[in-house]
Amino acid sequence: MRNSVIKRIAKEAGKKKDIFLITGDAGFGVLDKYKKLFPERFLNLGVAEQNMIGIAAGLGLTGFKVFVYNIVPFVLYRCYEQVRNDICYQNVPVTLIGIGSGVTYSPQGVTHYSVEDIALARTLPNLVIFSPSDPIEAVKCVEYALSSKDPVYIRIAKSGEPVIHNRKVKDIRSPVVLNEGEGVAVLFHGSVSTEVISALEGVRRRPKAISVPMLQPMDFDSLGRKLKDIHTIITVEEHFSEGGLGSIIAEWIAGRGLDYRLIKLGIKNEFIHEIKNNAGMRSHYGISSEAIKETIGRAYENG
Repeated sequence: MRNSVIKRIAKEAGKKKDIFLITGDAGFGVLDKYKKLFPERFLNLGVAEQNMIGIAAGLGLTGFKVFVYNIVPFVLYRCYEQVRNDICYQNVPVTLIGIGSGVTYSPQGVTHYSVEDIALARTLPNLVIFSPSDPIEAVKCVEYALSSKDPVYIRIAKSGEPVIHNRKVKDIRSPVVLNEGEGVAVLFHGSVSTEVISALEGVRRRPKAISVPMLQPMDFDSLGRKLKDIHTIITVEEHFSEGGLGSIIAEWIAGRGLDYRLIKLGIKNEFIHEIKNNAGMRSHYGISSEAIKETIGRAYENG
């Protein structure tokens, strides 16, 4: 996804002179071509994340369309105050591209994981939050950001994520139905989409599968129409089970008094001490394809 994102930004930078890309000692290799083509609109500000966000906000206030590229802890955690005050409070249309969603960087440890970023980002007014499920959605997120008048946060995995769509995504703001089903709907976002798609293979009863790339603001009207004839919603995310998509859907159901049964699959809200690769982490926390398939089966049995 990150290669597709940077290629799209570089393509647009060739047309528009107001695009600026900032990093903080990240993206070596991925950003090299952009840096070579547009050296006057590229900055590597090193290990100085608060400064990085302050400069991004300043450039944004002077008319540049700024993209900030770094791993999630360095575009959102370490510099939360600057994102809050310099970007979101002033509603500066800076786009934060956070690499390493979920436990992509397993087994490098908790300092590199991004399992609470959506919960944190949701506390920031004006911030649009995207978590694309594949490279096609990721590019559409960038296209949205290019014309957005609000700050945008795009969380993506590291590299090599497969395409899951077999047709164009018309509107990245709305949940996208990948396949039809009845009774049960599986809602997901991010690179864990590969586990969901794998889980749907060979199931006895096929649920509706819906990718939800835009998490804030959520298009609940569109989602409600797509959940017609559904009795059980299963949310799957490589994020804490509290604070992310599952919580967004739970709040919607409770707030509107809707009659859905909700099952949330995600990472337990705890510090992660397990030493496993990405697949091992997904299995450990019950968001592997096998665990998702079992949950789908039980949802139909209990429906």
